[in-house]
This record gives sequence, C-alpha cells and structure tokens, in this order.
Amino acid sequence: MTTRRLQRLVLTGSVTGAVIVALDGTVLTVAQPALQRDLHASFGQVQWTSTGYLIAVASLLVFAGRLGDRYGHQQLFALGILGFGATSAAIGLAPGVGWVIALRVAQGIFGALLQPATLGMLRATYPPDRLGMPLALRTSAIGLAAAAGPVLGGALVAHWGWRAVFFLNVVPACLIGGLALVVRRAALAPAPIHPSASASSFAPGEASAGGVGPTAAGTTTTGGARPAGGLDLPGACLLALALVSLVHTLVALPESGWTVVTALGGAVAAFACGAFIRHERRTASPLVPLSVVGSATIASALAVLLSASAALFGTLFVSTYFLQDVLALGPLESGLRVLPLAVLMVLSAPASAVLQRRYGPRRTTVTAMTLLTLGVLVLSQLDRNSTAPAIGAGFLLLGAGFGTVMVTATAVIVRHVSTAHAGVAGGLQQTAMNIGPTLGVATATMLVTLTAPATTGDHSPGAPHWTAEAFLSAMGPTLLTLTAVAATGALAAIKFPRSTADDDARQPPVMGGSVRDESEVTAMTSDG
Repeated sequence: MTTRRLQRLVLTGSVTGAVIVALDGTVLTVAQPALQRDLHASFGQVQWTSTGYLIAVASLLVFAGRLGDRYGHQQLFALGILGFGATSAAIGLAPGVGWVIALRVAQGIFGALLQPATLGMLRATYPPDRLGMPLALRTSAIGLAAAAGPVLGGALVAHWGWRAVFFLNVVPACLIGGLALVVRRAALAPAPIHPSASASSFAPGEASAGGVGPTAAGTTTTGGARPAGGLDLPGACLLALALVSLVHTLVALPESGWTVVTALGGAVAAFACGAFIRHERRTASPLVPLSVVGSATIASALAVLLSASAALFGTLFVSTYFLQDVLALGPLESGLRVLPLAVLMVLSAPASAVLQRRYGPRRTTVTAMTLLTLGVLVLSQLDRNSTAPAIGAGFLLLGAGFGTVMVTATAVIVRHVSTAHAGVAGGLQQTAMNIGPTLGVATATMLVTLTAPATTGDHSPGAPHWTAEAFLSAMGPTLLTLTAVAATGALAAIKFPRSTADDDARQPPVMGGSVRDESEVTAMTSDG
C-alpha cells in the first residue's frame, strides 16, 4: 500500500469516526421527546440518556488515548467504532428506558476509545508540517454534521420514530470499522526493511502508536503487548473519579443548585484531582507524561479549547431560549437563525489551515478568539426588536471564531507532542471539548437563574423556570459573563508559537532518540 493511499484511508476513517460521534449527539437531542413519550420515561430518565454517555466518555478519554499509544490507534479505532455501531443498534431495539441508559453508557465507553484515535491516527500518518489541512477537513465535517443533525434527526423521527436515529450510524460504523481492520493488516504486512534499520528497533508485525510501522517508543516487546503496569491504572482511576464527579456536579447544578450532593461531588472532584497530580509526579510511568502536562503550549491550547467551547455552548443555550421564548420562533425558524454559525464553521476550518501557515498559530488563534468574543458580545445586546441580520451577524462571528480555534488549537496540541504521546494528547483535547460545553451550559443556567426576577410561572419538570421578560432581563448579564470567558481564551492563546516553524522546533525530543520520523514509518509501508 502506498503512503498516499494509506493517508487517504486514515483521513477517511478519522473524519467519518468524528462525524458519527457528532451526528449521534445532535440527532439524539431531537429524538428525546419522542423517546420519552414512547417509553413512558420521566424527564430525569431522559436526561440520563445524555448524562450517562457524557460521564462515560469524559472519564475514559485520556486512558483510551494512552491505550492507543501503546497498542495502536487503528486497533483502538476499529474496536471503538464497531462497538459504537453495535450499541447504537442495541439502543434502537431497547425495550425500556433503563436499557437505553445502560446502553448509552456502554456507547460512551466505545466513544471514548474512538475519539482520541481519530487524532492519533492522523498524527502518526501525516508529517507535522502537513497536519493542518487534515485537521481542518475533520473540523469542517464535524461542523457539517452539527448543522445537518437536527434536520436529519427531525425527518427520521417524523417518519420512522426515535429508534431510527440510532440505526443511522450502524452501517457506516461497520463499514469504516471493517476498513480500519483491513488497512491495519495491510500496513502490518512484511515489508522490505532498510539495511540501516536495526533488528532491535523494528519487528515485522508490530503496531506503532498509529497502528503501522515500529512501536511508538522505538522499542519492541515480546509477546506483542507491553506490561500492563505501564498503563498507570491507579492514575487512570483517579482521573476518571475526578472527571465523573466534576461532570455529574456540573450537570446537576443547574437543576438542583448547591445541595449536599452537588457540594460533595465538587469536593470529591477536587480531592481526586489533587491525588491524581500527586500520583503522577511520583509514579515511574505516568498516565499523562511530564512532557505533555508540563508543556505551557499544550496547557494554553487546552485552556483555549475549554474557554471557547464553554463560551460557545453557553451562548447557544441562552440564544435558544431567546429565539423560542422571547421572539416566539418555532424550532425550524430558530434553526435557520442559527444556521450561519454552522456555515461559517464549515468554511472557516479549511481557511484556518492556510492562515495558520501564513500568520502562525498565535496570531491566527488570538484573532479567532477575538471574533468569538465579539460574537457573544453582539448577541448579548439583542432584544425583542432585534432583526434577523443582527442575530445572524452574531452567529456568523461565533462560527468564524470557533471553527478556526478548533483547527489551530488542536493542531498546536497534536504537533507539539511526539507520536508516542499522540493518543494522550488527543484524549486531553477531547476531554476539554467535552468538559467545556458542560461547564458553559451550567454557568449560563446558574447565571440566568440567579439574575432573573422571581416568577410564579410553570415550574414543572422540563418547563422553563422563567417568563420571557424575566429571561430577557437576565440574558444580557449572562452573555457578558460568557464574553469574559471567551476573552480569557484570547489571552491564553498569546502563549502559542509565533509560527509553525517555532511549533515544530518546540516538539519535545523522544527519550533515547529511538522514535523514527513519520516519513520513515510510512516509507516502510509504502509499496509493501
């Protein structure tokens, strides 16, 4: 298989896997009311079909990335996407809401295996200076899925019921999963080895971090897999406990406020986080290597993604209530008002790859975060008399800023680490992209609840907790706070490299100098 063909197949798998996950989340939102009626579920049970999935994903992303670094990203990708498709089919056949919740948790586990691998495969297959466009295409596809999801989900639910949205992913997941297995076998087929390659650095049939060529650390192991002790299972458990407690607290806060349960969840999250940091500093084989967690550039990129996603999704949450409850628009009309955001996300992603090469990650990301901040600020000034162009302008700025930030910040993270740690870096990136929206929605809900005048409206489960007038009075301060959140991301982006050349120079050296360059890895698989 030639190098170019391998790159195309890996890019196809990475984009399709990311789209399947993005599409699953957006179509589910549309299907939940019908699911609730058909299965006679409570509002809380329906919420857990999303919360259970989110908790499972967020708690395992980094550990799944570590597994991919050690045993091959293509192998983890194939397992994740096939399991994702299988659980989707099982949910479509579920007899009750309890089964749906349990299977959604299982689907979250497979989603955690899948998501870091989509980035790890790209990092291991493409040279660092050619990563920009593949990441841009991946981001554009996610934006397109986010835009098409509600429309497609609504059509499926209207014609075939809520179960149809879960069958949607089954066929593409099985096809791409099978393709990943075939590509991996082809890549691992014995190939001529350059005479300068020592037998100790490469053994035919071993998977690298990307699933091809030599192992990620440049060393071989007997019997295939490395010792389980290198996976840092105690660290993985502590991190999972911290993230589970944090996500559960953020999800529960908007509905119940600060109670004994939410306060205890926050305390457990803080304690587990502290224990995790202490453990990682002392263990010989940390889950998150020091070269990754100690990098100011990677920390800044994660802060940018966290603040950008929190500001965007918090703003979308508030804007949805504004469009439907204040302006009294229907779901379709509201979707059309928000459509500029998705369009600009799709268009800005490939453009950002070009801008990043020309102007560097720092200037491009600071400008993009500024656009995102201005978008939230524009939307904070809306009222009952706001016109469609004014609303569209705010969403245009949001889409242009967020689409660019997704590509540039992700590229900085993936380019800054060696192939040996690409999975962990991808897991951290995906964790930030899962925690950020949860944090943004929780912040927006609490701020609206605290600043809206007291009302005596309908407080039944699932109903708005405020009247249109009360909400409008609280919307401005809430979105101004989210503007400040977005502005912190612009400040964090100042730590980014000035140019892509600086980014490449900052990549940490691999211990022992035994890791081969990606061009050597792919050369071993070309024409093999």
